[in-house]
Amino acid sequence: MSHRPARRARRASASPLFTPHGTDRASRKAARRQLAEASAKARAEATAHPAGTAPVEHEASAPVYPPGGRPGRGSARGNRLKLPAHRMTTAVAAGAYPFLAEGGLGAEGIYIGRDVHAEASFVFDPFALYGKIEGFTNPNILLAGVIGQGKSALAKSFALRSVAFGYRIYVPCDPKGEWTPVAQALGGMSVALGPGLPGRLNPLDAAPRPESIAEADWDSEIRKRRLLLLGSLARTVLGRDLMPMEHTALDVALDAAVTRAADSGRAPLLGHVAAILNNTEQLDEAAGMMSGRLGEAARDLAHAMRRLIHGDLAGMFDAPSTVRFDPGSPMLTIDLSRLGGSGDDTALVLAMTCASAWMESALTDPRGGRRWIVYDEAWRLMRHPGLLQRMQSQWKLSRGLGIANLMVIHRLSDLLTAGDAGSRGRALAEGLLADCSTRIIYRQETDQLPPAAALLGLTSVETDAVSHLNRGRGLWKVAGRSFVVQHHLHPHELALFDTDARMHCEIRELPVSAPVIPMHSEVVAR
Repeated sequence: MSHRPARRARRASASPLFTPHGTDRASRKAARRQLAEASAKARAEATAHPAGTAPVEHEASAPVYPPGGRPGRGSARGNRLKLPAHRMTTAVAAGAYPFLAEGGLGAEGIYIGRDVHAEASFVFDPFALYGKIEGFTNPNILLAGVIGQGKSALAKSFALRSVAFGYRIYVPCDPKGEWTPVAQALGGMSVALGPGLPGRLNPLDAAPRPESIAEADWDSEIRKRRLLLLGSLARTVLGRDLMPMEHTALDVALDAAVTRAADSGRAPLLGHVAAILNNTEQLDEAAGMMSGRLGEAARDLAHAMRRLIHGDLAGMFDAPSTVRFDPGSPMLTIDLSRLGGSGDDTALVLAMTCASAWMESALTDPRGGRRWIVYDEAWRLMRHPGLLQRMQSQWKLSRGLGIANLMVIHRLSDLLTAGDAGSRGRALAEGLLADCSTRIIYRQETDQLPPAAALLGLTSVETDAVSHLNRGRGLWKVAGRSFVVQHHLHPHELALFDTDARMHCEIRELPVSAPVIPMHSEVVAR
């Protein structure tokens, strides 16, 4: 039997000695001596254990700690182990933890659908999230999506399911009349306004005074709201900002109209204000010692207000309200589908403003509970800075009044139509976006992705996801956190919210009292 393997096993192996260039002679000699000693030691150990034998293993020592583990704070029992933070890039994190997903927003809220990445139910309630999530500063929501992607179904189902949680829904402007069946199914009320219809709303109605506010302070607040409304209407009709004397004329005319209405025990009307503006002598007399002739300066203003009284909006907002606001109703909508049929939507925008003012004046009670105000087809307002200013001032009060606003538009670029960069209208539109802690984006066209990414601060991954979203699926941006959610509808909801019935030549008769809708059934939104 050859002993070559045994001799090879006994031979010590050592790598060639390497000494850096420039090492002195004494250091090289010491290194060679250390290598020779290490080689001799290795040969001695190989000789002590011939081939075929193994070194004797020492027995394991007895455990130092008891079966219960190491005592003290270093035992990691009771989740007391603290390790230093480790930082890494997102690329490294994706490779190290490839199966992690967002934990969601919790289980408290209204069921929306399925979280696509986490494969879990997705619930949302802005009132429940307020104060619990960092960066969630307001309950307002922006919903954007192209036509036919299910954004209307999402808004309606969210409103419908909110009623089960005790919330009340108000739609001050329904340009298409799509919210009327929803209000009827919930036992609410829908007010239809338009030429030839009996409905009347007085936007100058004063809301009941809350007990916590002094009467003088409340009168001042009501006057400020009325002036803001009249100024917005005038700027919309004139298409420009008001001159200083026009502001003064509007102020004086409103005070005179309120005084005369109070003497007769009635609420002021837009017709009273328009009549004073049209009467130059009466306006100058009401102005008193104020310099200048307001009657001549308010000529354009009088013609602008006349449109609301004798123009295409005659008979809708120039008479006492025929509908009394019911704060206990689960839902109230203002149907404006009879307006806006022509290419000029100014009449519809003016009606939306007056209807919103009437409804919101009745929502100022902080004890009225939590309420939703839905601004459907809000893109129509973007070209009117006066209305944007009034809308933004109302949104600032949402937290104090317990009101959440939902603004529905088609494209994010609709916000850019408010004006040129740096203009007042653009600043107001971008301010509305900034006051929305929740942004829901449904699929956008390819040419709309750059402005959407710029306005919302989307990452490249989120931008690509928005362009490939399916119907009923949206990107939810909640205080900087992102979710891709598939909206689910119950079959009864699907029939109630179907906006494509006319395209399919289908007419559905829906009962006034809809059955109770379970919240756990899953039908993909269409």
